[in-house]
Amino acid sequence: MARPRVLSIVLAGGEGKRLMPLTMDRAKPAVPFGGTYRLIDFVLSNLANSNLRQIAVLTQYKSHSLDRHISLTWRFSTMLGNYVTPVPAQQRLGPRWYQGSADAIYQSMNLVIDEDPEYVVVFGADNIYRMDIGHMLQQHIDSGLGCTVAGIRVPRRDATAFGIIDADAENRIAGFLEKPADPPGLPDNPEESFASMGNYIFTTAMLAEALTADAADPTSRHDMGGDIIPWFVGRSQAQVYDFRDNLVPGATEEDRNYWRDVGTIDAYHHAHMDLVSVKPAFSLYNTDWPIWTSVPQEPGAKFVLRGTAEDSIVSPGCIISGGDVDSSVLSPRVRVEKWAKVEHSVLMDGVQVGRNAVIRNAILDKGVVVDEGAEIGVDRQRDAERGFTVSDGGITVVGKKVHVHAF
Repeated sequence: MARPRVLSIVLAGGEGKRLMPLTMDRAKPAVPFGGTYRLIDFVLSNLANSNLRQIAVLTQYKSHSLDRHISLTWRFSTMLGNYVTPVPAQQRLGPRWYQGSADAIYQSMNLVIDEDPEYVVVFGADNIYRMDIGHMLQQHIDSGLGCTVAGIRVPRRDATAFGIIDADAENRIAGFLEKPADPPGLPDNPEESFASMGNYIFTTAMLAEALTADAADPTSRHDMGGDIIPWFVGRSQAQVYDFRDNLVPGATEEDRNYWRDVGTIDAYHHAHMDLVSVKPAFSLYNTDWPIWTSVPQEPGAKFVLRGTAEDSIVSPGCIISGGDVDSSVLSPRVRVEKWAKVEHSVLMDGVQVGRNAVIRNAILDKGVVVDEGAEIGVDRQRDAERGFTVSDGGITVVGKKVHVHAF
């Protein structure tokens, strides 16, 4: 049986305002994660591992570092027709930016026409998870429907924070509800609801019809979840794919069906803390379903003068020179000097931590320099007074290349 023709589209044009200042001069999907990765590496790895390797990445805001990362990292064999290509807003339909996620695809329909796929996979670019997308695709093909939406089970009491899928016992979608006050339970478990993962598979002809109708609707927000999916629901052409049914090779009991939306500072920090325990909630060490990226050419991490790191990820090129690191993630080329303490923190590329400095419950962007004896995350009010971002959950964020002086 011939393989179906599939085009994958990754939506990577969001501003990521809730991740400021990490998105001050980079697109949200380009934000570093887990020491050596970018957020977009997770969806691209899932697609590549699922053998879906004709991929267009739609970009828009502050896309230079994202475009550069894709161009230098994600290079497939063109002999087999594989590619990952960043596609900026082309303004083919007039001098305007994308008006929403649906409009982004509508303005880029030339990609679909040129590739002529039977099915279009549309995934977001900034969540942390592993997924065999081929399993979801097969369910979509077998259904004969126009649309399949990936759903993750969440406790019903927490479902008010998500876009919720109201589905019947046969997984047909009866309604798509945005942050409902009274979320519907599942037929097999009234205490759970289906939250949309923002991942979709469409039959091409119906997607084109839906996008054309949406573009002609002056009241539409041109949003995939808010407008396009209800179009399919209204025609009884949408089903939910239960993420619980997805089994990725090499998954552990701890990280099977793990999915995190890292759209806020607190969620981003919490997802990092998920990585560093002895039995991590999400393991980066699954060699059967690897997360791919380009690793900088640096020597191995070095520990001198009794420097220590416990329950932490320490990337190549780091030097822990007599300092102590606990429950933290260090990107390449980080330096931690004598008697410094780094706890429950995320330090990005090239951060320098001076002697006797204390970093606690913090995120330090690339190139931050922390002077000897300086403190970050110890006194939230003082951090805010110094112009640092302090999240609702008490995480202090220091922007790129800031020099932090001691009092």
